[in-house]
Amino acid sequence: MLLALLCFAAAPALLGAAAAPLAEGGVATRSFAEQRRPSTSELTDAHGSRSFAEERRALAAAQSTERPRASSLQGRVPSSLRAPNPCARKLLRCPNLVMSPPSELHIDRTTIPGRVLLRATSSVNNVGAGPIELRAHRSAGHRWVVYQAIYDRHGHAHLFRTQVRLVYKHIPGERYGYGNVGAASYWKVRHLATFQLWSVNRQLQLQHLVRTGPKVDYCLRDLVRTHPSARSPREAVYPGCSEEVQITHDLFGTSVGWSDVYPYGYPEQWINVTGLHGRFAYVQTVNPRGLLCEESSADNTSETFISLPSGRILGHRSRVAAPRAARTPSEAKPIR
Repeated sequence: MLLALLCFAAAPALLGAAAAPLAEGGVATRSFAEQRRPSTSELTDAHGSRSFAEERRALAAAQSTERPRASSLQGRVPSSLRAPNPCARKLLRCPNLVMSPPSELHIDRTTIPGRVLLRATSSVNNVGAGPIELRAHRSAGHRWVVYQAIYDRHGHAHLFRTQVRLVYKHIPGERYGYGNVGAASYWKVRHLATFQLWSVNRQLQLQHLVRTGPKVDYCLRDLVRTHPSARSPREAVYPGCSEEVQITHDLFGTSVGWSDVYPYGYPEQWINVTGLHGRFAYVQTVNPRGLLCEESSADNTSETFISLPSGRILGHRSRVAAPRAARTPSEAKPIR
């Protein structure tokens, strides 16, 4: 039976805001982080007993039978096929990803002629006991295999195979309100977040999913140290996105107390609100499909309430559970 590691757990954490950079690749190409890019021999499973070559052989054998392919599950795996969340083990120091409430909201009438875009800064913050770390490997002509590394109290990494997919994504150089910084392409984690617009009532309670934004792919990195603590490294550990299309190993991560921030001027940092009138919630959710294991999935969403078309901010709400449609983003298509 094919087990898919989709994680939904519960534990408290903290939240905070972050600054807004303008460089896509990010800071944080620290030599220590580069040294941690794993080799094939380093990438084993949680018990340290199977290499990637063995994993590929096992996967090929599984796919030669009538068992379902991981790609056919599309992030929606029956509960009977889900592996237990390893973060339930007290000896492991798991990450906890939360999003700051959407901030720096701007009404954009220039990027797409005839369209009104609601832009917002997003910040994915790790407020858990350990880093979020993804180790990816592929051989020529093969799909990426992605493991999540979770460290124990002794600093030993335990690797858990995930259903995470990577995408090599072209990023236009134009930045709203800033100018052109040059286009580039980067490896990113697919479906790491969702941007949604919900209608709300006078009590600011979510009513209906109205629109979704195009931004779903992210690069996990150490960009801003937003939550200093004894477990939070003083310097960035995880580098920015890789631009090398031919690489066979990659490393994504965000350290404890650090955040990956994208300013409102970045490409796809928007939802199309053309023609909308009333009260709405700009809802941002991290890890909406439960592909990453963390301390809690009950605090992955934050919301900013806004009146349209005026753009008046009505309030914020942070660290709440994702609305149901945040886990089924196909229910509302992005309107461009």
